[in-house]
Amino acid sequence: MRRALFLDRDGVINIDHGYVSRVEDFEFVPGVLTFIKTAQEKGYLPIVVTNQSGIGRGYYDEADFWRLSEYMMERMREEGIKIDKEQIFFCPHRSDEGCDCRKPKPGMLLSAQKRFDIDMAQSVMIGDKERDIEAARQAGVGQSFLVEPNRPIDGIIL
Repeated sequence: MRRALFLDRDGVINIDHGYVSRVEDFEFVPGVLTFIKTAQEKGYLPIVVTNQSGIGRGYYDEADFWRLSEYMMERMREEGIKIDKEQIFFCPHRSDEGCDCRKPKPGMLLSAQKRFDIDMAQSVMIGDKERDIEAARQAGVGQSFLVEPNRPIDGIIL
């Protein structure tokens, strides 16, 4: 079994400008790439778990989401982070659709657990909203950290 570093996207990996869907609007939170790389060097598999209700609302589509995700992953790879499409989980639904994947429900984390044989008790979640932490709790993630949105991840030692 492996341990994972679960990361919310908007507000944790990138500055949350509201429904970020275009490369030109994507800006990494300062220091986040170094944090992820260090975690990976310590044996954590980085996994992105992100609510993307902008898709369900019609603000952008899945092709836009994946175009932006490719850009994000390429920048991560340039910094020495090993990540691919399989490590990105997203919920395209609006909150009123009642799906099992939208955080605070644990669906995305549990899907990642199955795909990668993750030891949830040895894994970590970093989010900027209580719903991120609640999803991690329901999925049995060992440690969760609530960070201030759009700010560097400080004080977390893995």
